Amino acid sequence: MHPDFHVPWLRRIFCLGLVIALMLGFGQASATEPAIKPAPAVLNKECLECHEAEFKARKKGQPKEWVGVRPENFAKSVHGKLNCVECHDAIKEAEHPSKLPPAQCASCHEKAAGQYTKSIHGMSHQMGASEAASCASCHGTHDMVPVKQLDSPVFKFNLTKTCGTCHDDPKLTKDYRMGKTEAAGHYLDSIHGRALIKMGLIVAPSCNDCHGVHDIKRSIDKDSHTNHANIAASCGKCHLGIEEIYNTSVHGQLLAKHDKKGPVCTDCHSSHDIEKPATAHFKGLSDASCGKCHEDRLKHYRETYHGKAMALGQPNIAPDVAACYDCHGHHDVFPVSDPRSRLHKDKIVATCAQCHPGVNANFTQYAPHANPLDKVNYPGLNKVFLFMTALLIGVFSFFGLHTAFWLFRSVYLYLHDTKTFRAAKVSAHVDEDMFTRFTPFERMLHLMMVTSFLTLVITGMPLKFYYTDWAKVMFRLIGSPEVARTLHHYAAVVTFAYFILHVGSLIPVFWRQRHNLRNPITGKFSLARVWATVFGPDSMVPSFQDWRDFIAHQKWFFGKGPKPHFDRWTYWERFDYFAVFWGIAIIGFSGLILWFPKFFTLFLPGWIINIAMVVHSDEALLAAGFIFSFHFFNTHFRIEKFPMDTVIFSGRISKTEMLHERKRWYDRLVAAGRLEIYRIKADDWEGRKNIAKTMGFIFFGTGLILLALIIYAMVSRLGH
Repeated sequence: MHPDFHVPWLRRIFCLGLVIALMLGFGQASATEPAIKPAPAVLNKECLECHEAEFKARKKGQPKEWVGVRPENFAKSVHGKLNCVECHDAIKEAEHPSKLPPAQCASCHEKAAGQYTKSIHGMSHQMGASEAASCASCHGTHDMVPVKQLDSPVFKFNLTKTCGTCHDDPKLTKDYRMGKTEAAGHYLDSIHGRALIKMGLIVAPSCNDCHGVHDIKRSIDKDSHTNHANIAASCGKCHLGIEEIYNTSVHGQLLAKHDKKGPVCTDCHSSHDIEKPATAHFKGLSDASCGKCHEDRLKHYRETYHGKAMALGQPNIAPDVAACYDCHGHHDVFPVSDPRSRLHKDKIVATCAQCHPGVNANFTQYAPHANPLDKVNYPGLNKVFLFMTALLIGVFSFFGLHTAFWLFRSVYLYLHDTKTFRAAKVSAHVDEDMFTRFTPFERMLHLMMVTSFLTLVITGMPLKFYYTDWAKVMFRLIGSPEVARTLHHYAAVVTFAYFILHVGSLIPVFWRQRHNLRNPITGKFSLARVWATVFGPDSMVPSFQDWRDFIAHQKWFFGKGPKPHFDRWTYWERFDYFAVFWGIAIIGFSGLILWFPKFFTLFLPGWIINIAMVVHSDEALLAAGFIFSFHFFNTHFRIEKFPMDTVIFSGRISKTEMLHERKRWYDRLVAAGRLEIYRIKADDWEGRKNIAKTMGFIFFGTGLILLALIIYAMVSRLGH
């Protein structure tokens, strides 16, 4: 102790200070420490005497079940140190009415209770919705544990199940018009749900991260977390960098202007079904997401190979085609005039090069949303489209009438002129006096033509009619758009091959006939001989005789003249022959442009691809429709030929058929003494006949099925 402490006056000051300090300390302690709690009106043990073994029906009409309070669970709960009547403050004595107001949470949780009161759940309760979620619905009752405890119903891992109790209930979602059905179930299948539940990533969002906790409100409320104007900010809590990019984009700028047309995260990614953007399924649905706002663009995008292959692609196989975001961007969509846009003139080549390496500026002139009916913005495409449409209508109308007139006349003769018409049909099938009509080489070329043509139609027509169910089924059977494209290219190679083989086979024929072109006396080329050779009856080049045969045939259709006799080739056969040349030129060249767009745009503008698509598609439709209807009728379905003319497989024609249909050819061969050259003395046709007929029925049976599908697709399109 300090020596000066023994001084009397110092000792008195010290004692006085000590007394004052003790008085101040006592006063402060009295002010801060709570007063001793009064004894509760009812002790917990009194409550448990009844409620520990309580049974009752939770809903009217349901059997009674145990709903009591387990003392051991309550003791471990977050409220274990509280007295029952602190929450159930309406209870004043042990014996109380059976109907009481629910426990009061607001006395301790004032802030949370205030938010709940203004939430959709709280407001629903105030409006009399008894099944709307209450505090106990989410947190539990007497066994309530801390929110961050693993077994809490509102712990992040358990929240989906808790919310799903109501939001996956079909009756509740219907009765309360919740809108979203099975929301929790969809969430579990989403990228967020899988990350949280299956991978255990606690940072992944759960229900309350997006919707709020106690302040959950309807999406139409301006201060709701899921309001259209707040979606980007809600998602941006986790996706901060993406939110910044989105805010600068054309979509984000629309949202900033409070334009409800501005799409937000849920418009493209959905709400509860959010999936990984890299999946094929997401890519396959992305065009429809964009089309909700850009319907006109989507319509014409779907008419391109990209759009058709996307529509026909299988969900589990990513189609190797461009979706909207591959060209326009993901969250960084800007106007084309903006230098930041992927489609700006300074960046578009690089954008296209992502899928088409090595392309140049010409390639970028391709219009992926071109409207062929828009003659202002696409004048060249519009003219080609109108020409092809007129060609389709003209050819089908002309030959449709021609076939109808022929069919009616044949039926009439079959019913009335049985003596000659039926006799000729029967004789043609039993006559054994046979002559060569097609050489083995010609039959081989026809087989190549049939197989390649059917392959082209099977792999190409689903693209033309991508909107039909049968097109999707056909592509699933094929495997994928990529497989279909490869098969289509192989069939195209076969087509070019038989065309080259046929043209090549004509060279030696012309060479052998070179002497017939000269005057035998002067040795000089004779124009008359050239004319006779080029337009003669053995040539496939149409002549004036074909026009005369056509007129005579029309007169016969209407009973105004006798049935004409034809030579080696009829006028419709010559038309079919040159239609192949036209088809190879038009379909083939346009197909090559579509196959090798990078090469052709080295010296042609990119919009040639748009024109090639229209030409290739419509000309292919013309060819398929013509072959499967008019050609099949002329060669197989006429009463004289039905059910099938096997001449293209056997190469044989009977004497009866020659006299009935090609009498001019027969007479010309007899007059020239050349008939015996064509006579078949013996062959193995009988051994091959059944195989050939089986192949024939498979070929034109497939063609008829395809024709029916094409007609169905066109009629269904007109219906919409």
